[in-house]
Amino acid sequence: MKKKRLLLTGLCVALSAAGCSSPTAETAAPETTAQETTVQETAAEGAGGGMKAGTYTASTQGMNDKVEVSVEVSEDAIISVDVTKESETPGIGGPLKNAAGEELYEGGKTPVTLIPEQIVEYQTLNVDAVTGATITSAAVKKAVEDCLTQAGANLDDWQAEVPAEAQADQSADVVVVGGGGAGLAAAISAAEGGASVVVVEKNGSVGGDTLVCGAIYNTPNEALQSQVTMTDAVKATIESALAEEPVDEAHAALQKEVQAQWDEYKASGRTDLFDTKEWYALQTWINGDKVADLDLVKTLCYDSYDGLEWIESLGMEFSDVIGQGAGALWQRTHTSTMQMGTGFMSTYVEQIAENDKITILTSSTAEKLVQDADGRVVGVVCKDKAGNEFTVDAGMGVVLATGGFAANSKMVQEYNTSGKWNDLSKVMTTNRFSSSQGDGITMALEAGAGLTDMEQIQLLYLGNVKDGQLTKYPPRDVNGTDQIIFINKEGERFVREDGRRDEICLAVMGQTDSMFYMLESADGPGYVDIADPEWRSADGFTFDYLEENGYILVADTLDEMAEKLGCDADTLKATVDNFNASVDGAADEFGRTLYTTKLENGPWVATARQACIHHTMGGVSIDTEARVLDESGAPIAGLYAAGEVTGGIHGANRLGGNAVVDTVVFGKLAGETVIADAK
Repeated sequence: MKKKRLLLTGLCVALSAAGCSSPTAETAAPETTAQETTVQETAAEGAGGGMKAGTYTASTQGMNDKVEVSVEVSEDAIISVDVTKESETPGIGGPLKNAAGEELYEGGKTPVTLIPEQIVEYQTLNVDAVTGATITSAAVKKAVEDCLTQAGANLDDWQAEVPAEAQADQSADVVVVGGGGAGLAAAISAAEGGASVVVVEKNGSVGGDTLVCGAIYNTPNEALQSQVTMTDAVKATIESALAEEPVDEAHAALQKEVQAQWDEYKASGRTDLFDTKEWYALQTWINGDKVADLDLVKTLCYDSYDGLEWIESLGMEFSDVIGQGAGALWQRTHTSTMQMGTGFMSTYVEQIAENDKITILTSSTAEKLVQDADGRVVGVVCKDKAGNEFTVDAGMGVVLATGGFAANSKMVQEYNTSGKWNDLSKVMTTNRFSSSQGDGITMALEAGAGLTDMEQIQLLYLGNVKDGQLTKYPPRDVNGTDQIIFINKEGERFVREDGRRDEICLAVMGQTDSMFYMLESADGPGYVDIADPEWRSADGFTFDYLEENGYILVADTLDEMAEKLGCDADTLKATVDNFNASVDGAADEFGRTLYTTKLENGPWVATARQACIHHTMGGVSIDTEARVLDESGAPIAGLYAAGEVTGGIHGANRLGGNAVVDTVVFGKLAGETVIADAK
C-alpha cells in the first residue's frame, strides 16, 4: 500500500467526559483482576538503573476481555511494549483490519498499537488515553505498569510529560467534520471530483458509529431477488400498502407507480421476490409513519443501488445472498462479509491511504463554523488534543457528518416529545458515547440551520443486557429474523419478530425486567456448529466466552433450557410448537410473515437482549442535494450535511439497514454537491 502524509494526532487528553471503546456511555476505569504474570530473565539484576532486565507479562481487564502485554526492559529503559492478546472492538480499542487481516493505521491508531509506541518512544507511562477508547487505553497502561513493577521500577520515575505540538491552521477546498461512514464517503466523493479535503475527527481514529453498526445495507437487487421465492404472506404486505388511502398527491403518485409494477409482476407468473426502488421508497415512507420528506426518501431509495455499486467499486464486499435484517421489513438486506462495520471502514481507509487529496486530523474537535460577512460557511474552528485552538479554512464548503445525539442524555430528554417513549433517561444506548453527542447539530444551529423531526428517536431491541452494545451475538446470523423467535422470561412469544423496530421495542419494554431472549435451534440453513473451536461471533468472541460470561444460555433440550431460563417447561415447549405450526401454514398470532425454519432440534441457544436508544432520526434540515437549509427553507451557502446529523429522511421509524444506505448515498451526494456548487 502506498504511504501518504496524514496529520494524525493520535493521543487525547483523558477527560472524564471522554468516550470509550464501547458503543455505550461507560467511561469507568477497567476492573483490574488478579493478574497472571511471568518473567523471562534475559540478564542479571542490574545496579543503578532501578530495574531488573528481562521480559515481563501481565494482563488487565479491558472493554471486552483481558488485555495482555509483554514488556522488555533493560536496567534503565523500556525496550519494547507489545499487546500480545486482546479482544477489543476493532477500530476503537483494537486495530482496524482489512479483509486480508492486515492492520490499517491511516485513519488513526488505536490504544493497543499507539500507547505501546508512545511509552517506548517517550520512556514514560504518562501518555494520554486515545479519544473514544479510554477503557482500552487504561487497560494497556495498567498492564504495562504491572510489568514495570515486577521489574522493580519506581513508577514515579516513569511519569515524564509527553511533548505536545499545537495543531497548525489548515486549509482545503472541502472540510468534512466527522470521520464516520457519511464523512469518509463525502471526503472520498469530493476528492474524486478533484477537491482537496481535510477530515476533522474528534476521536483518536475514524469510524464513528458506522464502525459498530450491524453492517447491513438495503437496496433492491434483481440478481439476488431472483434467488428468493416470494410467499403469500409476504405478498400480503405489498397488497396492504397498495390498498391504503393515499394522504396526498405525492403518495398517490408513488402508489400508482408501484401498483403498475406489481400488476406486471403478477401477470408475468413470476415466483421470485418482487422489489423495485419505488416499492422500497413507498415502504420506507409508510413505515416511517408518513412523517419523512418523501423527496428525501426517494433520494435515499432511488440512489441506493448506485451507492452499493459505488462502495463495491472501492473494494467493499457483501455476502452473495439477501435477507431481511432486523426491522428491515423486506428481503433486500445485503450484509458485509466482515464483522460489524469494519468492512465499510477498512474500505474507506484504504481508499484514503491511496489518495493524496485527503488529510485526516484525529483527536481534533470541531467547535464552531466560520461564516463570512454574507453568511457563507468558510471554515471550522477546532481544538487539538491539548486544547489549542486552530482553524481549518474551506474554499468550497463544509460537510457536517457528526452523527446524531443518542448518547447525549440531556438532548434525548429535551427532544423526547413524540409521546412514543416514556422516560429515556436510564435507557442505555447502542451508540459510541464519544461520537453521538449532537455537537454538529449545535454548530449548525449557531449558523442558522433549521431542524427537522428532532422528536423522532429510535430504540433497537438488540442491545446486550450488560452494557447495551450491539455485540456478543449468538451463533445464528443475527441479521436474519427467519430462523429465530423472541421469548420473554416466562417462555412465551410476545411480538412478531419480523416487525417494526419501535413496535418490538415497546413490546420488549413491557416484559418482565424489560428484556427478552432470542431463541434459536440447530435447524435450518446456515447453522453454525457451536462445538467448532474455530467459530467466532460477529464481533470475534468464541462460543465458550459467550457462554462462560453469561451472554448466551445453551441447552440440549427445551426442558433443560426452561430450567436455565427459570420458566415452565411445558409453556416453553408449547411456544415452540405453536410457532412451528405457523411455519407449516397456520396463522401466526402476532402476524409474523417471514418463515423458513421449524425449530425442532438442539442444541438450543438463548441470547438475552434489551431495547436501547439506537438512532435519532431528527437533525439539521437538508434538501435532496444535501445542502443544509435555514429555518425558512433556503440553503446556507457553503454548508452541507450527511448521515445521522440530518433529519427528514427516516420519519418516525427507521427501517433496519437504512442507516448505512443513508451514510453512503448522502455522503457521496454531499461530496458531489459541494463540488458542483463551487463551479
